[in-house]
Amino acid sequence: MTTVMDLSNALASAVERASGWVLAVHGRPRLPSTGVHWRGGLIVTANHTVEPDREVTLTGPDGRSLPASVAGRDPSLDIAVLRAAVDGVPAADIADDGDVRVGHLVMALGAGPRASAGIVSALDVRRGRHAAGELLAVDLTLYPGFSGGPLVDVRGRIIGITTSGASRHLQCAVRATAVTRLVEHVIRGGRIPRAYLGVGTQPVELPDALRERLGLAQRTAIIVVSVKPDSPAAAAGLIIGDIILSIDGRAIAEPEDLVAVLQPDRVGAAVAMIILRGGEPREFPVTVGERPSRA
Repeated sequence: MTTVMDLSNALASAVERASGWVLAVHGRPRLPSTGVHWRGGLIVTANHTVEPDREVTLTGPDGRSLPASVAGRDPSLDIAVLRAAVDGVPAADIADDGDVRVGHLVMALGAGPRASAGIVSALDVRRGRHAAGELLAVDLTLYPGFSGGPLVDVRGRIIGITTSGASRHLQCAVRATAVTRLVEHVIRGGRIPRAYLGVGTQPVELPDALRERLGLAQRTAIIVVSVKPDSPAAAAGLIIGDIILSIDGRAIAEPEDLVAVLQPDRVGAAVAMIILRGGEPREFPVTVGERPSRA
């Protein structure tokens, strides 16, 4: 019984510690979400809970109401970074999420505080638009309003940010390392850049004879249905009807795969794009641009 009580007390202490970094985020009608003071007046929350063109306010752990502004968004990871003067609210203790293992006991926190306990069920959720190694799957309940809150270990250290917007079928958390990378973009440049090629695409099935001739394992790719003038794709020479097979060696089987490849770190980088034109593969070097504000 002593061991069980020790564990119970440790979990309660972890919740008490971590709740000092947690704020309620009022960025949508009615139900607030949860946010975490990551560092230096930058608060992280779930992007889908902060509506565009809406005034955002925070409620601190002590009940204070604080104005906030959106400093950057990454819709692909469902992370928004807010900026606010949060004097008296300590910055979070971020753990090394590389130490996380399947089966580790974790807790999700919501503003209040509220808590839900479970385990890490998978370390690498590869679904559509998400790049490898960015999402953890967790076996616990994310109650309404928990999105954007911390996933913490038994010491109360943050290993991720929970979100119900990352997967339709799984309870997920964005790894702390991925969140920190986005926060550092805001610190360095004042925003999170959004990578941009300037193409409209849709999935297309590759004929078996073509796949066999070219030795392709993938059954689908994406076909270019529009190219914006003066875009990186236009500068590289892509045209309507080109079929994108891969970028930097990663197969592009559906439009979400393109989103996963075009992470903020890619802006300004040259990538090697393999396309099919007239049934023959060709390589196009493309320099990834930053999405214009109205693109």
